[in-house]
Amino acid sequence: MFKTDLSKYDNSWYNPGSKVKIILWFLVNTCVINNYLPIPVGLKIVVLRLFGAQIGKGVMIKPKVNIKYPWFLKVGDYVWIGEEVWIDNYTWVTLENNSCISQGAMLLTGNHNYKSSGFGLMIGEIKLAEGAWIGAKAVVCPGVAVESHAVLSVGSIATKNLDSYSIYQGNPAVKVRDRSILS
Repeated sequence: MFKTDLSKYDNSWYNPGSKVKIILWFLVNTCVINNYLPIPVGLKIVVLRLFGAQIGKGVMIKPKVNIKYPWFLKVGDYVWIGEEVWIDNYTWVTLENNSCISQGAMLLTGNHNYKSSGFGLMIGEIKLAEGAWIGAKAVVCPGVAVESHAVLSVGSIATKNLDSYSIYQGNPAVKVRDRSILS
């Protein structure tokens, strides 16, 4: 039986950008995005765009949001990002029009290979399609696509793709019913 040996950990293959850019983003993120100061949303959007984020119109970004690398972020129109959301985007996260991430939710694009003694880094893109809704304190795992108007309910964990117009709950999240939207 083999054991985990973290001295073998090596993610040298992963290069998200220059060290200067990463450090500068860390400082700016702390001052403008990831705090409770009443920073205007428009300023947050300008700063995110300066760091390479693609952001549409009518986007709401609440206080204390943490974004790992804005240059791996695509946000459509009228997207809501709630308080204390953590977008841990080692790779692309796409939030299509009218999608919503509720307070305290986490979008995690990175994980570790538990089968590898060196605990290697694994990454996978996340996509929230139009009208998708991630509930408060819910988690979306690497490589998951949340299809059109799917809902991940409060505190649930999506480890696999979520079908359109479906509501998911639990850990791991399973479909519990269809989503019907009234006018």
